[in-house]
Amino acid sequence: MVTGKVVRFDHVRGYGFIAPHSGGEDVFLHTNDLIDEKYLVQPGSIVEFEVEQGDRGLKASSVRIVERGPVVSGPSSPAHARSANSDGGSADDLCDVLSSAELSQEVTEVLLEGDPTLTGAQIVRVRQEIVALAKKHGWIENY
Repeated sequence: MVTGKVVRFDHVRGYGFIAPHSGGEDVFLHTNDLIDEKYLVQPGSIVEFEVEQGDRGLKASSVRIVERGPVVSGPSSPAHARSANSDGGSADDLCDVLSSAELSQEVTEVLLEGDPTLTGAQIVRVRQEIVALAKKHGWIENY
């Protein structure tokens, strides 16, 4: 059994991705491979699973939740928090500064919404290139 963290899970479509704690490419997770109820799975959940080679790359099976991730309600996550800046203006005038992990998650969401047929390996390659570009230009925090 391998452990990892759920980095994305779409309850409507019934799939997502797990980042293995041992490293390497993200593993595809489908609702049919869950031992627990799908409503319990959320980003940040720690899971235990078997890794198989699927038609499009690595695939998780016999997935069991070890620790549930934090419950996030709506757009009130830290990256979307609104506050006033020192000159009294709105912080909305500024851009969000993301960590490389947050950027990777955002990119994954956009890629899956834009083209659900992308494989896990394709998504990982695109994400790596985008994060490298963002680091090169100082667009992300490294925390």
